[in-house]
Amino acid sequence: MRKLIAIVAGDPHSINTEIIAKAWKKKSVFKNLNVFVIGSYNLIKSQLRTLKIQLKLKKINNLNHNGFKKELLIYDVPLSFKKPFNLPINIKKNYIIKSLSLALNFAKNKKIVGFINCPINKNEIFNNNYGVTELSAKKLGVLGQEVMLIYNKNLSVCPITTHIKVKDVSKNLSKNKIIQKVITINKFYKKNFKIKPRIGIMGLNPHNNELKNNSEEKKIILPAIKILKKKGYKVIGPVSSDTAFLKSKQSNFDVLVGMYHDQVLTPFKALFNFNAINITLGLPFLRISPDHGTGKDIIKKKLANPQSLIESIKFFNKNNVKI
Repeated sequence: MRKLIAIVAGDPHSINTEIIAKAWKKKSVFKNLNVFVIGSYNLIKSQLRTLKIQLKLKKINNLNHNGFKKELLIYDVPLSFKKPFNLPINIKKNYIIKSLSLALNFAKNKKIVGFINCPINKNEIFNNNYGVTELSAKKLGVLGQEVMLIYNKNLSVCPITTHIKVKDVSKNLSKNKIIQKVITINKFYKKNFKIKPRIGIMGLNPHNNELKNNSEEKKIILPAIKILKKKGYKVIGPVSSDTAFLKSKQSNFDVLVGMYHDQVLTPFKALFNFNAINITLGLPFLRISPDHGTGKDIIKKKLANPQSLIESIKFFNKNNVKI
């Protein structure tokens, strides 16, 4: 099978077309990958014209092509628009969901080995605390089994809960949820990197709430860690959140698992900036996204950094990644 990768163009009100163009200009690093874009041909062409970026594009409506290296192929999702960087929300939402659904169907039917979705403004597109992570899992019937892994070769992070309010974190934690996500991470590392990862599991409260009897650490997190240790997994914790990233180097952690999104994402992004990618584990194929947002503040300024998108594409070549 050709190693065919789809890039979902994502949110039109963004830096996405710019980073796709900049990444494509470095396509020599993609090696044996065949990359194409799922999105509106006319919209992308219009945005490139606005950005004054010259790129050879070709509209396609099937995947039976041999010219993936010659020009950037766009699997066309037709779209009417007046302003290429400012679509009405209802039109934008339908366009993004349709593009993502195409990618999911291609991957499910093994026409592609996986896909990368460019950033999306989740607040405008999704309800019910969803993101692409949860949408993909739901459409594939594995909601609850998905794992968000923000990957860097030096240290990766995983939040047990994802796109929910901080006030709802505690009631969405469970011993089984922690155990299953750690097992999924361990399986991924063993398959792809041939290692049994060292995983630090963080507490939820300041100073682990001194491990008081009514704390989440004592009731949920510590029991999960004990079970994982008995099963032979290399887990340490609960690690206090305020020192977890300081200790990660001396403890040789491959992964830090936190209880909520910003607990791990904020310090991680401060450390690694754009040198990271967002991988959804627990799906039957590889789904990745750049680890940054839509960049609304720099739209049309040609300042966008394509590194995370390039790293996302290159990751498909690493060790012939397996799910």
